[in-house]
Amino acid sequence: MTVYFIGAGPGDPELITVKGQRLVRTCPVILYAGSLVPKEVLVGHRASICIDTAELDLDAIVALLRDAHANGQDVARMHSGDPSLYGAIGEQIRRLDALGIPYEIVPGVTATAASAAALKRELTLPSISQTVILTRYATKTSMPEGEALADLARHRATLAIHLGVRHIERIVADLLPHYGADCPVAVVFRASWPDEARVEGTLGDIAPKVRAAGVERTAMIIVGRVLSAAGFAHSTLYGRD
Repeated sequence: MTVYFIGAGPGDPELITVKGQRLVRTCPVILYAGSLVPKEVLVGHRASICIDTAELDLDAIVALLRDAHANGQDVARMHSGDPSLYGAIGEQIRRLDALGIPYEIVPGVTATAASAAALKRELTLPSISQTVILTRYATKTSMPEGEALADLARHRATLAIHLGVRHIERIVADLLPHYGADCPVAVVFRASWPDEARVEGTLGDIAPKVRAAGVERTAMIIVGRVLSAAGFAHSTLYGRD
């Protein structure tokens, strides 16, 4: 058997990969993070066991994987977005390695990509920014040395910040010295879900706009000049010569 860690995408059930959808429809066991993975992603499944793991701890989840292994059953282990980003699969993989249970990772569409699509923006523009930093704001889990938001801001690259919208004022304070008050910011709530919402502004005014909109969770913060750049250079990709 194999445990497939599948990226279910950011919310729109059509944004799961073809491979991920095939595995959902063929694996006899499905474990999904119900707080973030829409049930529509599971449409068409024929699994005999389908469990929402939102209320389960690591030991309980590993026990289910171990049982499936003992029964020779493949498992579709569904995570939101791409499982390699803030998916907490590392701790599951470590346990599977210790138990000798095989696994595979099936990538998915990230919340960053879905947010860029919602904003209709390219996150890397010639002469504006050629780097995207994916990070999170430190709250319960501390950041390693050198990865504090203020340290990353010194690069002035495009920033995609997960899990931080509740601390928007602190984030703005960390970024202002490096990006300036006029730097564009967009907050995308539940990118690609039916209730998706966007709040756009600058570092100078985004915090009160976010508070007024009532956005407190499940939102991406995108920061960078790429969001409003008009005078960027053409790429060489489509140049005549």
